[in-house]
Amino acid sequence: MALNTIALELVPPNVDRGAAYAVEEAHKVLQLSVDAGIEGRIRHVMIPGMIEEDGDRPIEMKPKLDVLDYWSIIKPELPGMNGLCTQVTSFLDKPALDQRLSELHDAGFDGIAFVGVPRTMADGEGAGVAPTDALSIYDGVVPNRGAILIPTRDGERGRFNFKCDQGATYGMTQLLYSDAIVGFLTDFAKTTEHRPEILLSFGFVPKMETSVGLINWLIQDPGNPAVAAEQNFVKELAAAEPADKRKQMIELYKRVVDGVGGLGFPLSIHFEATYGVSRPAFDTFAEMLAHWSPDR
Repeated sequence: MALNTIALELVPPNVDRGAAYAVEEAHKVLQLSVDAGIEGRIRHVMIPGMIEEDGDRPIEMKPKLDVLDYWSIIKPELPGMNGLCTQVTSFLDKPALDQRLSELHDAGFDGIAFVGVPRTMADGEGAGVAPTDALSIYDGVVPNRGAILIPTRDGERGRFNFKCDQGATYGMTQLLYSDAIVGFLTDFAKTTEHRPEILLSFGFVPKMETSVGLINWLIQDPGNPAVAAEQNFVKELAAAEPADKRKQMIELYKRVVDGVGGLGFPLSIHFEATYGVSRPAFDTFAEMLAHWSPDR
């Protein structure tokens, strides 16, 4: 059964900020939703399971709250919302992963996207369960089993098709800063019967990106011209005036949702404010949803 949802990504805060900060962030989400006119429409919080990555990460990776601990703090503050998350499987053996997934399910996570090793490691490294194996192993345990979808990545069509063969029920895209997903899904639909739900991911780009470059780092794929073009678009958005920034993001959103809307894939929307939730981000998200939304 499709999620058919609007999801907002909230990254677990640093441990040293404590539970009070997490509660404050949840209250901020509710107030911003009211202010932007989308009160009650965000149905899921997407919480990524964070792992250490490359040392060149623009913002230092400090110890963060565990996904379950964070969710236990904010869930009571967010009535009507359930959880989605990403779960790294490659460092957990099967008994440990069994327990973890059972706990996530019991805590109210409706969908879990299985992810593998960080970029510093090769596919297959890690002594735990491969994410593609987890898709089939937990067929009867996790109803909505997700896989990450990066439409600009070389060989992604075969990779994503294999994940669907293994039992992926949805694909959560990397942050979209071009309409490459339209061509990807158009070709994918022609070559396979799989019609997984697609969580289309859009991220607000604040001016801070100009000096920090976290989004640029997150979407990097050295030597890939399609990604280089997306990185240039991110730089343009970061430097743009607020009205122009919003106009460009809305135009991208329209190209994507209009382009994939007739291909037969159930669609959900996933929003991310990489540097933290803000009024400009929520106003932009609200205008996107005014064009098309899975709940309307």
